[in-house]
Amino acid sequence: MPSLIHCTQKLLAEIPDRLIDPSVSGESWHANLLRIDRRKCVLFTHDKTLYSVFVPGLKKAEFEQLDEVFGQRLFKALMWDEFPQTQIEQMLEACRVVRFTRSSNRSVLGSMNDIRFHVGLRVEQGGGLASVDLVELHHKLNRIPFGAIGYCYPVERLREYLGQAPG
Repeated sequence: MPSLIHCTQKLLAEIPDRLIDPSVSGESWHANLLRIDRRKCVLFTHDKTLYSVFVPGLKKAEFEQLDEVFGQRLFKALMWDEFPQTQIEQMLEACRVVRFTRSSNRSVLGSMNDIRFHVGLRVEQGGGLASVDLVELHHKLNRIPFGAIGYCYPVERLREYLGQAPG
C-alpha cells in the first residue's frame, strides 16, 4: 500500500503529474513548499505524530524524483534521531511507494505553520541555509511540544507509533 503525501497547492505545482494520485490511501504525511534564502525547500510532516523532515535547496530535477528525495531524507532523519534499525526499516517500507495529492488536514497544516516559523528562525540563527546544521535543525524541530499531539515531542510520538504498529 503506497504512502500518501498531502501537498499544498504551491508544492503540487512543482510535482510532475505522474506522481499525483488522489485515490490511494496508506501512511499519511503532509508537505509544504517553503522558500528560504531564495531556495525552494520542502517540509514533510507525519500526520499522526507531527514528526518532520526538512529538505533544503531543491532543484527542478529533484522535484521530478521527490518521492525518492523524501525517502532518502527520511532515512537520514531517522538515523540522526537514533531510531532502532527495525523501526527505520518499518518506516521506510511504509514509505517505499509514495503518491501525492491535495492537502486535507487543517490541524496538521496549522502545526506545519509553527514548524515553518521554527525552520526560518533556526536557519537565520545558523547563518543561512548554506551553513545551517541540518542534524541540529531536525533534532530541534522534532523536539517542539505540540498541542495537537498532547503537548508531546513529535520524535517521541513517532517512537510510540512505530512501537505499536505491526511489523
